[in-house]
Amino acid sequence: MIVAVDFDGTCTTHEYPHIGRDIGAVPVLQRLVESGHQIIIWTMRSGKELEEAQEWYRSNGIPVYGVNCNPTQSKWTTSPKAYAQMYIDDAALGCPLLYNPKLSERPFVDWFSVESQLEEMDLLRPQFAR
Repeated sequence: MIVAVDFDGTCTTHEYPHIGRDIGAVPVLQRLVESGHQIIIWTMRSGKELEEAQEWYRSNGIPVYGVNCNPTQSKWTTSPKAYAQMYIDDAALGCPLLYNPKLSERPFVDWFSVESQLEEMDLLRPQFAR
């Protein structure tokens, strides 16, 4: 499965243009990749700030399939929207959020709940074991 993941407020707290604080995304994203899924960074960041988000993924050992695009979709569409089967984004309807004013002035993704939902959908087990 291809999963498009926002960055600010989703992987880290909202601190743009800086990299925000840890909110628990790393182990869940690592499990997704280890289970055979591909991650697309899906963010409004550009330039230096986008490079910093990509470095966050590299330094946390999370390989990415694409950055703001699905690398294979140019073969079948000219749409700028990155094709994925799932989108994880703090601005998405239904995405579980937490609010902790000690960490951030804005709500951010509740990765404990996301992980639980992914487990219920059987998406965190290696694909060959399904």
